[in-house]
Amino acid sequence: MIGSDYTLELCNVFHSGQVEPGSFFQRLTGDVKTGVILKDVSFLTHSGEVTAILGSKGSGKRALLDVISRRVSCKGHILLEGVPLEKDYFRNTCALVRHSTKLLPGLSVQQTLALSLTKISGYLKSSKVKQVMADLALSQVATKCVTNLTKSEYRRLVIGVQLIRDPIILLLDEPTWDLDPLNTYLVISILSNAAKKYGTTIILTMEKPRSDVFPFLDRVVYLCLGDVVYAGPTRNLLDYFGSIGFPCPQLENPLMYYLCLSTVDRRSRERFIESNHQIAALVDKFKVEGQAIMQGNLGEHGRIINPNKIQLNYGKAGGFRTIWMLYLRMLASIFNVKKQGIKQMSMRLLTLPIYFFILWIFYNEAKDYQRAFITKSGLLFNAMVGTYFISIMNTICLYGPYRTRYYQESQEGLYSGASLLLAWNLVSLPFSFITAFASAAIIFPILGDLSNTIDFLYFALVLWSSYIYAEQQTIAIMMFVKNGLIAAVVNIYITCIYVMLASGVLRSYKGYEEWLFYLTYLTHTRYASIFLHRSVFKQPIFNVLPYSEEENCTSITNLIQTSSNINTNSNANCRYPSGKAFLTERFTAKNFAGDIYQTGDFNMDFNLGISFAFSLGIIVLNKFLYLMPLPGYIIDKFRE
Repeated sequence: MIGSDYTLELCNVFHSGQVEPGSFFQRLTGDVKTGVILKDVSFLTHSGEVTAILGSKGSGKRALLDVISRRVSCKGHILLEGVPLEKDYFRNTCALVRHSTKLLPGLSVQQTLALSLTKISGYLKSSKVKQVMADLALSQVATKCVTNLTKSEYRRLVIGVQLIRDPIILLLDEPTWDLDPLNTYLVISILSNAAKKYGTTIILTMEKPRSDVFPFLDRVVYLCLGDVVYAGPTRNLLDYFGSIGFPCPQLENPLMYYLCLSTVDRRSRERFIESNHQIAALVDKFKVEGQAIMQGNLGEHGRIINPNKIQLNYGKAGGFRTIWMLYLRMLASIFNVKKQGIKQMSMRLLTLPIYFFILWIFYNEAKDYQRAFITKSGLLFNAMVGTYFISIMNTICLYGPYRTRYYQESQEGLYSGASLLLAWNLVSLPFSFITAFASAAIIFPILGDLSNTIDFLYFALVLWSSYIYAEQQTIAIMMFVKNGLIAAVVNIYITCIYVMLASGVLRSYKGYEEWLFYLTYLTHTRYASIFLHRSVFKQPIFNVLPYSEEENCTSITNLIQTSSNINTNSNANCRYPSGKAFLTERFTAKNFAGDIYQTGDFNMDFNLGISFAFSLGIIVLNKFLYLMPLPGYIIDKFRE
């Protein structure tokens, strides 16, 4: 276990990587422009200190945080108390807070902290939550939804999620970005107090430091294009630059003045060359004279060490507890009266029944005449396809925040994608079960007898399997595609392909070549569509349906006796003598001859079982997909 007074030291760190954005294909093929991002970076910091890494855009500030957190490889040494700081050790004892961290919408401030993934629980965690909210000035907004927080409150809450785990090193990427002066002062002062109170080493990046935060910074590191211009205590900053001929003018902000001094001037070619030479001279000067400055100790009067700093909170929680906390997070974000909770509840429970109610409005007057074969087949098609598309829409809207949070927390090693999907399915499956059965109850009276419990149960189960399949397909696509609109378009395109191919409604199987017919066996739609049609168009209900109240269909059967009030003339619109004939035309191969009820393709239990086999199979597939290591550029998309 690390002592209460410790030192983090970087020695001659070099890091190379991508120096400018590349296209998707460039990243895929590895054809991107790379270069040296960090050049011989060395500095040290102690426990209880706040160190600011200052530099203009492109100076290597974020890359330096990635190097310290061991998220990227580097040459050189990163030592914690003289021992190399490895990736697993960083994950178990330290934390990195990204500037673009996204929290789960729908949760309150207190819920966000209470449902963070830590080892502690119960009374200890409740006490820690209250303490952190007090330290970060969040107690007054404890019940406020995270989506309604100000920028400053949101930024402090993001920091609190990590502070509640009591890290020994806390890295912060631009914690004051886009904050007004008052909130910038508040955030930095809070961080300084936290460093002193808990004995935590805090390293943060800033692009435009203000003069009023100067007293809260124990050390500063100036970077320019990956080179160190200065690294040492802030109290030595003025003396050092004054001794080398660059005194800070009176009434100037020293932090900003020396930042401008270590920034390349690109306003003209002459200034660019001149500033480059000046910065190169500053870098060389610091390499010669900066070692003594860098080693400068603030002394015990400059920082307060917590003698009782023992890490109990940090580290990875157990697997079962992690899944349980993820499950509680999702339930808490759904079951609340806030805007986000109402939205989630409505989308999960009401969107599909509303769609089916609209179908009922259009189809409830359908009667059992010859056109019922087409009408009811169209209703089944719309029910199945609507279930697919609404499932896709709901998943795009609801799963995105959990996916983004997963990609950020997985970088900390907190849990795997399989844990996220298990928690998601535990929440989603009961909701989809309820909405599928409620929707089925709306249109089933048009198709069959609602008192026939078994038929209704099977009908609803097939719709449920369709919902699950589309949901899991969307989750698989969203693993790679960040933009919700693009993910929706891709999913709808894929769904349209297998719906057109295998539904049997848009095009009969008899029109397919043999290879295309056998291709339908690879789709969920084939089994769901055949099951729904087979359950509706069954004997003897759909035998010899009349064309209308006045016209029978004696042209296609000899089983109907003539009657005085029925016109027995043949009618060209009397196409199907029975439901069996309709099913034979729509769902059999080109050269099929025989009784469809004697083939396994039309077996009810078989089609129901295969429908759920597809849904279960894609659930298992997603578990493996989310365990696979992804290319760095995909992870970066969600992280940033």
